[in-house]
Amino acid sequence: MHPEPDTFRPLPTIETRVLVVDDDADACGFLTRALGGEAMLVHTAANGNAALDALTSFAPDAVLLDVDMPGMDGFAACTALLDRHADLPVIFMTGLGDTGHIVRGFEVGACDYVTKPVAIAEVVARVRSHAGKARLARSAREAVFGSTVPMLAAGIDGRLLWINGSASALLQAQGWPVAIAGAVLPPALRDAVFRLCSEAETGADSLHLRRLTGEAGDVVVVELSCSGLAPAGPALTLREAEVMAWVARGKTNRDIADILGMSPRTVNKHLEHIYEKLGVETRTAAVAATRRNLGTA
Repeated sequence: MHPEPDTFRPLPTIETRVLVVDDDADACGFLTRALGGEAMLVHTAANGNAALDALTSFAPDAVLLDVDMPGMDGFAACTALLDRHADLPVIFMTGLGDTGHIVRGFEVGACDYVTKPVAIAEVVARVRSHAGKARLARSAREAVFGSTVPMLAAGIDGRLLWINGSASALLQAQGWPVAIAGAVLPPALRDAVFRLCSEAETGADSLHLRRLTGEAGDVVVVELSCSGLAPAGPALTLREAEVMAWVARGKTNRDIADILGMSPRTVNKHLEHIYEKLGVETRTAAVAATRRNLGTA
């Protein structure tokens, strides 16, 4: 006899980790089962203090947080969670139907809310959207501060998010004003960043700018160089060059997919073409070959 096909059904790949904070055990159980069926790993906490304790052993991509809890309520819990992890997406769950509570939730740092009884399809969509944006922001920040290449990240509103020491030094050497995180970029640089939302490369006075993120998204990561000294690369397509830029910065296929707005499978296909063009077989060899071609090895 042959075993039933279900015997060989692979386990779903966990794509999102969610911390559910609610004093209602039935609500926690329902969300655990429902989100688990959507390839999400769920950890539950019955109150705000338990949620803070959970962060020591569980790294969530998003938090679903009940507003009305005894002791530390949702507002206090949100503030405490964000004190630990400022970029953690917190989504309030409320049955209060009170605009004042919704407004207060946003004031303490929540990124969104859903009303009880929750609609699972809506919760899944919101969690995935906010978790994806948060992963992109974390990857961008780590890439900027982990690189010696001049890099900065800006929001689509033209405000500077992060800038590394190399980029600050380059801007000052070229006569640009000191860049301060949170402030709007100088007009010419801001306009260049806006152009990068639809173009791969552009210039701003004495600078050459190259976009390292996909066209969609709220964060634009930019590599800077002096005009006429734009990085030269191997004979890769623009998309392959973007993928390779993030591989060289140690990002996984999943990270690169989030940053560039594509699937991990597509990233892998680009890497196959890159390996073939560079005549290598591994990521390490591809990075080394790229650096030789750039003259930075």
